[in-house]
Amino acid sequence: MGRTLPSITNAFLHEQQSLARFRRALRRTDQRALDDLLAASRRHLAAAAYASHLLPFEIMLLSMLVEEHKQVLDLRIELERLRLRLGLEDDASPAPAGAEPPPSLPERALHEDPPPYDTEAEPVPERKRKWWAGG
Repeated sequence: MGRTLPSITNAFLHEQQSLARFRRALRRTDQRALDDLLAASRRHLAAAAYASHLLPFEIMLLSMLVEEHKQVLDLRIELERLRLRLGLEDDASPAPAGAEPPPSLPERALHEDPPPYDTEAEPVPERKRKWWAGG
């Protein structure tokens, strides 16, 4: 008996194709940003196969969120390193009422080299239309 669900890769490609008109309507810089987000979600396809209870688009969004959060954490660590290097206090401005303080970073993270992050990610190639897709 064959597969009852399409593979996550096929589902991802289908979702990406369904966003093609939306992508074309964006400005060039926004297209590049969207391409980066889609490439970030593509890096998590293996893990996405285990989340079959979610919709493919939800998996894509969650993967994008994971990648964006990794960047935020890297930037926080770099900011703390710069503060330590310059001898600045944590925050000179008072926090808004009712706001939680930002989570503190592990001490060892401030003294380690930042994790490698591919800032020069390859652009997402335009997908060629296949004969069965009408192209």
